[in-house]
Amino acid sequence: MFERRPSPAILAIGGLIAVVSAFLILTGRVDWAAAVGGFWPLRVGGDPSAVSDNLPLVPVVLTPLSAAFIHDGWLHLGFNLLSLLIVGTPTQRAVGLRGVIVLLVVGAYAAAAAQWALGPSSISVMVGASGAISALIGAYALLFGGAKAKPIGPIPAHVVHAIWLGVFWTALNLFIGWSSAGSGMPIAGAAHVGGFVAGMVLLRPLLRWRWGGRPLAE
Repeated sequence: MFERRPSPAILAIGGLIAVVSAFLILTGRVDWAAAVGGFWPLRVGGDPSAVSDNLPLVPVVLTPLSAAFIHDGWLHLGFNLLSLLIVGTPTQRAVGLRGVIVLLVVGAYAAAAAQWALGPSSISVMVGASGAISALIGAYALLFGGAKAKPIGPIPAHVVHAIWLGVFWTALNLFIGWSSAGSGMPIAGAAHVGGFVAGMVLLRPLLRWRWGGRPLAE
């Protein structure tokens, strides 16, 4: 389900990401911003001087959010904005603007947590909104995923559907992360998985939060 006209809220979110990222790219300050506001797994519970001892670093607890406004090139930025425009408005119709914000924020932290779990001592910095937007994609996939899976024993169909989506997304992104590890632009596959799974887990609570027991209107 693709909305031809993105909602004003989704345009505002995408616009903010675009303005900040474009400014950093155009001024050649991406590397500086990544050092200051990117998510460094090594900083979690560690010494900030391991990254830099002379830069005004963003508090580590906020870096999953600040990293979402930093992109290392136009392709990286464009792909994330396109993904946001495709899934953002249909998902907002289902869970509301508050739900979208929850998905993006929790997705950003889930992405950082997954990336940290993969390599707690890693000095590779994570930047970009991919993890946060993956939470929207996870919710969108459950909402508009097409044919329903069949139940397996006591496991209901919607849970089976979610499991298959999670397995597919995990395998795809771990392969992408592995295959890009030696390139000039390694992709944080684990972060995408963390955000995606968070989106799937949050969807039903967010639907209940917005709609209660009411059915969704088409």
